[in-house]
Parts: sequence; structure tokens; C-alpha cells
Amino acid sequence: MPSLTVHPTTRLIVWLLLVLAVQCLSGTALIAAFLLLPLFGTRVVQRGGGLIWRARWLLVSLLVIFSWGVAGEPLWNGAIAPTQEGLLEALNHLGRLLLVLMAVAAFLEAMPLPDLLAATHALLKPLRRFGFDTDRGVVRLMLVLRYVESLPRPRDWRALLNAPASSASELVEVSHQPMRWLDYIVTLSSAGAIMLFCFS
Repeated sequence: MPSLTVHPTTRLIVWLLLVLAVQCLSGTALIAAFLLLPLFGTRVVQRGGGLIWRARWLLVSLLVIFSWGVAGEPLWNGAIAPTQEGLLEALNHLGRLLLVLMAVAAFLEAMPLPDLLAATHALLKPLRRFGFDTDRGVVRLMLVLRYVESLPRPRDWRALLNAPASSASELVEVSHQPMRWLDYIVTLSSAGAIMLFCFS
């Protein structure tokens, strides 16, 4: 009897659809989504916190740009006061970006690297008709994920010059398994539910 586990590509597609759905959240729905984050576990929250810390200057920049760049009523009387509308817009965008970073952390925590490589390879396969090398793309993804997780944060750029070179003879194996009827049902159901949520 075949198992009811879904294909790694299906999990990747559903995750991408959820990331798109996050962009439809605002106000109370956005706050409710944050309240559900502890349900993903301590490891996901800690990993997401690390990603958020690395993106802190981007988050600060977004807050400044929207708070002072959107026209509206000033938050207080003064020449350098941000606008109420700008601050609300900034909080919405920051909340969505924070949720996306937490979704990335949850995805990387739950998806083993071999499954992620297999899913990415299958998802990019149609691009071969346009000259895209999917094998090279998967290897580059693996290297990026490895360096993001393991590369230290040097305080001096000269420390990067002393980093050991990566092995050129490393073998990368990508599993190929066909998608089944359950994968198509899950993908189409998820896409339909998210479209109803965003456009209703």
C-alpha cells in the first residue's frame, strides 16, 4: 500500500503559495498569524530569530522609508514627524516580511537538504527549454544554503581571505521520484484555497 506522504516538490509549491498568502495579511489577521508562531516549536522560532537578526538593517530601512515616505497625517506636531498612514503601512510590510522569514526558518527546519534539492530540481526542470541549467542551479542553491548556515561572521573582511576553499570533487546526488495523484490534489487544493483567501 503506497504511503500518503507528498512529494518534496509539492511541499515546496505549497510553501511558496503560503508565502504569497502572507502578502494578503494585514491588521488583525497579521497579528493572529504572529500569535500562532510558537506552535511551530522552539527550534523554528530560534532559527527564525537568527534570520530576522541578520535582516535587521533591511527591516529598519523599510520602517524609515514607509513611515516618512508615505503622505498622510503627522504622528505628532513637528517637521520630522512620520505619518500615521506611513507608520501603519510600514508595520504591515514589516509584519509580512517577518512572517516570511519565519516561514523560511520553518521550511528549512522541516525540509531535509536532499528533499529540497530534489524539489528545486523538479520545479526548475521546465526552464531547460529556455536554456536554464537546472543541475547547476541546484548545486548553487546547495552552496548558498551551506554558506548561509556555516559561514562565520567575520568582523574584518580579511578573514574571508583565510577561509578554506570548497572541495571541487564533491558529489551531489539528487533523487528523482515521480509525483502522484495525491501531490496534484494537494497542490491544486492549496492554490484554490489561497486564491479564495486573497481575493475574497
